[in-house]
Amino acid sequence: MPARAVSPDDLPSPLPGVLLLVGDEDLLIDRAISAVTAAARRVDPEVVETERTGGAIEGPELHEMLGPSLFGDARVMIIRAAQDVRVAAAAVLGPYLSSPADGTTVVLQHAGGAKGKAVLDTARKAKALEIGCTKLTRPDERADFVRTEIRRHGGRIDPEALSMLMDAVGSDLRELASVAGQLVSDSGGDIGLEMVRAFHKGRAEVTGFAVSDLAVVGRSGPALEALRFALSVGVPHVVIADALADGVRSVARVWSAGRGSEYELAKRLGMPPWKVKRAGSQGRGWTEDGLRHALGVVATLNADVKGAAADPAFALEQAVRRIGAARAAKVSAR
Repeated sequence: MPARAVSPDDLPSPLPGVLLLVGDEDLLIDRAISAVTAAARRVDPEVVETERTGGAIEGPELHEMLGPSLFGDARVMIIRAAQDVRVAAAAVLGPYLSSPADGTTVVLQHAGGAKGKAVLDTARKAKALEIGCTKLTRPDERADFVRTEIRRHGGRIDPEALSMLMDAVGSDLRELASVAGQLVSDSGGDIGLEMVRAFHKGRAEVTGFAVSDLAVVGRSGPALEALRFALSVGVPHVVIADALADGVRSVARVWSAGRGSEYELAKRLGMPPWKVKRAGSQGRGWTEDGLRHALGVVATLNADVKGAAADPAFALEQAVRRIGAARAAKVSAR
């Protein structure tokens, strides 16, 4: 067992040199990364974020990204699917995990299995701060997740209502999180059986992902209209913010992955082929600088909708506009 383990909501300040995300549940991974980058930006708004997948990293690139900065820049280096890091690159990565450079935070996401276990063991030996991101395979685990989500939004749910909700929604954590947040918003906090039944009977066909899909392709006007309608029917601010973060991160991952079929990229990135295809289409027109800025926008938004901003609805509108500006390479300071 790791010496230290925390949740994304309990990150220390300042951040440690190495954080280890263990598991392959996309929602939990994305939330943990958003929490880390937001924490880093609270300390230094100019922090430089870089994201790579393990199988795409070469040793010389690691030296450049993880070595001491000539200008003393604060940096967050995110390595997804670290179990795919090749042997030569792992030999370079190891010393940086044991002794990270000043001002650099390494976020290492590892599926947690036997593949690439040497990298996982090295990070744990270096006493990396660990965050669990494993898939919730048992119904009782998913039920606990929903209860926690509802409490996080300030609500509570009856056992019978929870059972119906699980049967109706299924096992997808993103959908469960979205529904949990919306039910708390619609109900005022107490979720009963009739509330769940009514919700699934007449639920509006607008979600945070509808807003995200429009925003990442630069259709800021329609995205703002979808956002305002989503807010008017009770979609929670944090659910929309999570969807925007997922949309931007998906585009950035596929955009930076290089050429390949959707199935090859899906295997390399650990994403469903349909999502790779959609993100690849949405990525047309983006630049590296624009994506870097957009990633910063959604990282800041994560904190804004959780209390940092006086008006979370206004923060969401500003984020949609800034994502559109970033895609058009008309990046403006906050």
